[in-house]
Amino acid sequence: MELLKKVSEALKVPELRKKFIFTILMLIVFRLGSNILVPGVNRETLSQLFSSNGMGLLELFNLFSGGSFSNFTIFALGVTPYITASIIIQLLTVAFPYFEQLAKEGMEGRKKMNQITRNVSVVLALIQAFGLTFGLFRQALINQNWLNYIVITLILTAGATFLMWLGEQINEYGVGNGISLLIFGGIVARIPSQIQSIQTRVSGGQVSGVTLIVLIILAVAVVAGVIAIQQGTRRIPVQYAKRVVGRKMYGGQSTHIPLKVNQAGVMPIIFSISLLQFPLVISYFFPGSGFQTFVEKYLSPAGSPGVWVYGILNVVLIIFFNYFYTAITFNPLEVANNLKQNGGFIPGIRPGRATVDYLTKVMSRLSIVGALFLAAIATLPTVVSQYSGLNIAFGGTSLLILVGVALDTMQQLENQMLVRNYQGFLK
Repeated sequence: MELLKKVSEALKVPELRKKFIFTILMLIVFRLGSNILVPGVNRETLSQLFSSNGMGLLELFNLFSGGSFSNFTIFALGVTPYITASIIIQLLTVAFPYFEQLAKEGMEGRKKMNQITRNVSVVLALIQAFGLTFGLFRQALINQNWLNYIVITLILTAGATFLMWLGEQINEYGVGNGISLLIFGGIVARIPSQIQSIQTRVSGGQVSGVTLIVLIILAVAVVAGVIAIQQGTRRIPVQYAKRVVGRKMYGGQSTHIPLKVNQAGVMPIIFSISLLQFPLVISYFFPGSGFQTFVEKYLSPAGSPGVWVYGILNVVLIIFFNYFYTAITFNPLEVANNLKQNGGFIPGIRPGRATVDYLTKVMSRLSIVGALFLAAIATLPTVVSQYSGLNIAFGGTSLLILVGVALDTMQQLENQMLVRNYQGFLK
């Protein structure tokens, strides 16, 4: 009710209403494009391809594209190339001084980094489009010649580039993060088909009513847990010393440093799935080979015992990438230096090295909770599928993205309303 109240209040503001309508229209364009099929593809062969391989192999691509990947539409690549490019550029800011300097140059540096990200996205989209056309989807093509390969590659690359532009338009003229909202829209679009699939299995007697009730209770508990973890923070108290400048006294106030429990968000899951699915994607270039047989048996969530090997590796990689990404996004040394320069200190902790050690210790403990939470969320669909007989593509990762994007969008909406109220007060 509180959410609907905030949305209704925002819609009363003409400027926010225009942004909200623009965002909805862009999401409609995204869904319309997701139903435009790539020409020259045999749909029956494509359907058999995915039914035989199982959607677990390529769930990340299909998740981010809202089902466009399995249907092989013009938006089949989704926003995956842009996300991958963003991750690469973000990692380069740590490894290369040039990118680190750009990150510190403010708005101009951010513009340069965004342009580099766009260029890398187009290159990755081109490579990925050619690889999928020549590899995974090759047997579904009606005419297997180089002209057809080039045309389909260009179509997929143009679709991914258009989605990148669409997300930037939402960032500039709409509400929320454009790329995240496109992923959000794709996941929401798949909910009705998932509900229909579950209903068919229940009516057909493949799943009992008791199992369905347990799944509903589990889904509600997962949503509550996701909200609690996403909103959970550890507040580190900070006290600023009093100092006299001329005839005025500054400082003396108390504040806090909010450390999020899930500092890394959904990125560790994305990193882990991307790494685990790399050998699966490569195996499609060698159909019928021993390498493909080995990968599908031991490294695939659709294989046996591969489903358990895949699950264990997924948990280990999520925990590793959670610590890795947290270390990139949160720098205790920088925070400690900023506190020291501004006359701030944590009560009971000496400024300098002791503060760095304290913040590192607290963040490490929080990372354990966040990593275990992400690992549980990521492996939940596999466990449910094994014991309930339901092939659930809409799982914990989807819920994590949905809740995270919804909370972030509402936060941005509240901030814009707050800025507007301040402007009215000053006037």
